[in-house]
Amino acid sequence: MSTLTLVSHHLCPYVQRAAIALAEKGVPFDRIDVDLGNKPDWFTRLSPLGKVPLLKIEDAGTETVIFESAVILEYLEETQPKPLHPGDPLARARHRSWIEFGSSILNRIAGFYNARSNEDLREKANKLSEMFQRVEEELGDGLWFDGDRFSLVDAVYGPIFRYFDVFDKIADFSIFTDKPKSQAWRQNLAARPSIGNAVAPDYPNRLFDFLSKWNSALSRRIA
Repeated sequence: MSTLTLVSHHLCPYVQRAAIALAEKGVPFDRIDVDLGNKPDWFTRLSPLGKVPLLKIEDAGTETVIFESAVILEYLEETQPKPLHPGDPLARARHRSWIEFGSSILNRIAGFYNARSNEDLREKANKLSEMFQRVEEELGDGLWFDGDRFSLVDAVYGPIFRYFDVFDKIADFSIFTDKPKSQAWRQNLAARPSIGNAVAPDYPNRLFDFLSKWNSALSRRIA
């Protein structure tokens, strides 16, 4: 039987995707956090891109390391029980498309907390609102993205929504105004144990501290 170790950073949303998928599948794994500001030598040897997540797979004395969250998620789908992708190829492709859209949202979030001026911050908030409007139009009436079936799309968006739990404490950016389906989905994801347990209890404080140290419009609002 393979032994799995997830190499992690305490704030990384891409790591959280893998942790959520492993938890949903009921697969035991170890987790090691690294300081990306002071990367240990063993990490730089294992990570060609110098990023997390990494998944170490030890089997019969042999260790293999795979990297990039999308690759890790697909490997888990192919090797572990309880598939989170739909079985139909077209539905699966649709889900993969919205996972990619989620990655684009994460890029927009980084632009948001890096905005230098209040005008730029508002523009970035408007762009995020537009992206979530597209999500709103895609959602149905069920608990999850795929109705009543939890999927990898949910595993991807749980960490996305988690950012806004902290942003909302700084100011009201109206990103989810008039988006009832997105707001309901956000609440359902927040209550899911696999998503809540994908980060440490001090995650909000760590993220708040991380955001406060940027020379940005958002950090100035925190100050």
